[in-house]
This record gives sequence, structure tokens and C-alpha cells, in this order.
Amino acid sequence: MSLVPVQTPADGPLFAEVNMGAEPSAPTVRATVVQAATIFYDTPATLDKAERLLDEAAGYGSQLVVFPEAFIGGYPRGSTFGVTIGNRTAKGKEEFRKYHASAIEVPGPEVDRLAAMAGKYKVFLVMGVIERDGYTLYCTVLFFDSQGHYLGKHRKVMPTALERVIWGFGDGSTIPVFDTPIGKIGAAICWENRMPLLRTAMYAKGVEIYCAPTADSRNIWQASMTHIALEGGCFVLSANQFCRRKDYPPPPEYVFSGQEEELTPDSVVCAGGSVIISPSGTVLAGPNFDGEALISADLDLGEIARAKFDFDVVGHYSRPEVLSLVVKDDPTNPVTFTSASGKAEVSQK
Repeated sequence: MSLVPVQTPADGPLFAEVNMGAEPSAPTVRATVVQAATIFYDTPATLDKAERLLDEAAGYGSQLVVFPEAFIGGYPRGSTFGVTIGNRTAKGKEEFRKYHASAIEVPGPEVDRLAAMAGKYKVFLVMGVIERDGYTLYCTVLFFDSQGHYLGKHRKVMPTALERVIWGFGDGSTIPVFDTPIGKIGAAICWENRMPLLRTAMYAKGVEIYCAPTADSRNIWQASMTHIALEGGCFVLSANQFCRRKDYPPPPEYVFSGQEEELTPDSVVCAGGSVIISPSGTVLAGPNFDGEALISADLDLGEIARAKFDFDVVGHYSRPEVLSLVVKDDPTNPVTFTSASGKAEVSQK
């Protein structure tokens, strides 16, 4: 695993200081975004890989580590799950069964292990997972503090395109921003970062370190990340996987629909592009399109106030008498039971 710090001279230190006028009242936080591939259909092995990467990042002094979208459970790139309008194939249903089995329950033993990792390496951890809630899956981000406590989760509110066939929709109850000793941390996943109202809700909660786990490796993604940093006056940390065809099971077990004939085992199917951007729009580290890497930078939190002086989207640059937003943040449950227990009852005869 290679380390990609802020650009420094060849004979400079491993991690360069990002000196933007830091002072005791404006601490500096060392952050790392992980660019690495899931071990598909093997969640225990993926957890082992996550721990190795955390160990390496902690060795570089990282205080915050952000993993890509769906790192635990996997992003099923190229798969159609046998879906066409009006039909789902038997093979596609079996693919979903295997994908469902690779997902994790929240809370659950895998969450406990991730919490233990965060505590062991003394890092704040933001982890992309596929969450299993009964027989519905969610694309979720989990948050952990450096003491090994699970803080909460964000479920992707709007899966993109065919993702809607395999993932459920998050609601307004899981759009958290956590106030931590290293700053206020929140996350939006992949293309929901392009939803202005969702971003505005996060800005209203005071997000300072805006995590953007993604599966989008296109160059145009960088423009979105820069815009969010400027718009929100926040640091943006975008983590994506770097994957080759061989990181997925071989055909016929797993097929990249419409592409398989053109791919070799070494073909890049997701090129990464992980990046860290400051509230002024300065790229602090990345984007990296070269391979698996740890991409790190020092975040001068004083830069947030300097950026907000120019533009505070939910403060002095807002016009609530003209434009306002209402966020429905109550859980939306399909079934509500009025008794204390909502579990199945055994008939007494």
C-alpha cells in the first residue's frame, strides 16, 4: 500500500505540514482517505484488509480515516442481478442471495469489530458498508470515535440508477453530523452529493469535515468535490475504491454486463480519484488514479473560519425569508405497532 501525502520535495518529510496560518486555537487534524478494493463475497477477509490499512494509516499519525462507499460488502460494479423490466432471472436472484450474505447487520459483530479497530488504533473511522436490515440492503456509512465507540450511521437517501433495485432508501433520520474533538463530521455517499438540499441540511448541522465515499472515478467528480468544499466552507474527503477486474470473482460466477469480453484480469474497472480538498478549494492531496493508496493531508481547521468569512451558506449568505428548507428527520417505518412489543406473538389457546 502506497502513501500519497501532500506534495513535498523529494527530500522532504513523509508528511508535509499544510501551513495555512495554524495557531493554538485552530488545531490541525491529520486525515487519510483509503483507496482500496473490497475482497468481494468475503466480508471477513475484507475486515482483515481494513484493519491492515488502519494500522498503516495510524502509523503515519492519522487521526481520521475514511473508507470508500460499500467497502464492507462490496460495490457490485457491472452486475445487473439479472434484471430486466418485468423479469428477474434465477441466476440474478442467486447473485442477490450471495450479496445479501456478504452484507452486515447494524448493530452486529462486524460493527463491534470495526469499533474495536478504531479504539485499538486511536482513530476516528468513517466506513462504507452494505447494511442488511432483514432482507433489505442499504448503502450505509458507519461512524466510530477514537475510543472505540460506534457513533451512528448514514443511509444513502437516493441510490443511483440500477442501485435502486438492490438497495433501499435512507430517510431523514440518518443524516447525522457528529461533534467530535477533531471537528464536526458527516457524510454523503456518491451521487447524493449532487443533491443540493441534502448538502444544505448537512451545512445547517455545521459539518466541518465532509466525507464523500464514492464509486465515481470520473474526472468530473473532482469538480463536484471542489464545489462542495467552497459552498460548504468545509474540508471534503472523498474516498473511492481502485479495482481491477481480478478484484471481482471470475466469470461465469460474476459477469460485467456488456463489458466482460473486453476485460482482462488486470483491466481497471474503477480508477479511484480519491482526494482531499480544503474549504478554500485547494487540493491538499490527490486525486490519485494510480492504484491502491493511502491519501493523506493535514487539515488546518482555522481554514474553515477564513472560508466562512467569505461565504456562509446557512449563515450570513442565506436569505431565509426568501428561500428556506424543511427537513423531515423522523424515522419512516412501514409498520407501527401500538403495543410495547412489535414481535410476532404466539397464540395462547
